[in-house]
Amino acid sequence: MATYDDADLLRAKLEALAEFAAGAGHEINNPLAVISGRAQLLLRDERDPERRRDLAVIRTQAMRIHEMIADLMLFARPPLPRKTPCDLSTLVAAAVDSLRPKAEVARVRLERVGKSAPLTAEVDAEQIHVAVRAVVDNGLNVLAAGGAISVELRGTTDGAQAAAKIIVRDDGPGIAPEVREHLFDPFYSGREAGRGLGMGLSKAWRIATNHGGTLTCDEAECGAQFTLRLPLGP
Repeated sequence: MATYDDADLLRAKLEALAEFAAGAGHEINNPLAVISGRAQLLLRDERDPERRRDLAVIRTQAMRIHEMIADLMLFARPPLPRKTPCDLSTLVAAAVDSLRPKAEVARVRLERVGKSAPLTAEVDAEQIHVAVRAVVDNGLNVLAAGGAISVELRGTTDGAQAAAKIIVRDDGPGIAPEVREHLFDPFYSGREAGRGLGMGLSKAWRIATNHGGTLTCDEAECGAQFTLRLPLGP
């Protein structure tokens, strides 16, 4: 199971990330805005198809860097959740449905499994949507055509506390043991190509912990299994 145990080390990592993101974000975003703006300006008047493609690539990649910096800042110093009573079943369904077009293009079977009865929890609906979507998208990024992802919502009791578990399973190549301990580190360079790149899993982990929950990568007979656990009570 991949998780963070050393709270002091984690806090130090997050503070270092926050300082880097704050300083680098300003210094990098200014030239990025110039690059993106000039590319957009040239694209407006360009008629040559090949040059238009090149300019579009420049603008897209500049925006990608901007989004990476923004994600890093969100991970390091995210806004506190604005919790209201929400139906987790509806949230999970919306997150899954938002990725169906991508799954269809990739020819990956994406399905809800288990019961779909309402399950109410005090959460930030937008943040939980982002977290569930990120975990599912992580599987889509690695699966080959013909693969499958299942998403299940369960109500459980962990000890004396009621909890919800959102379980995302895929039948992909799995995750090497040496990668598990770094799985939720942002931009970890040792990750397999195509799985967990960027900030998706890191954001999902951060959202889960800010809700008093956890995101873990569980042992699986094949493929990978992630469990997002959220407390249902105070």
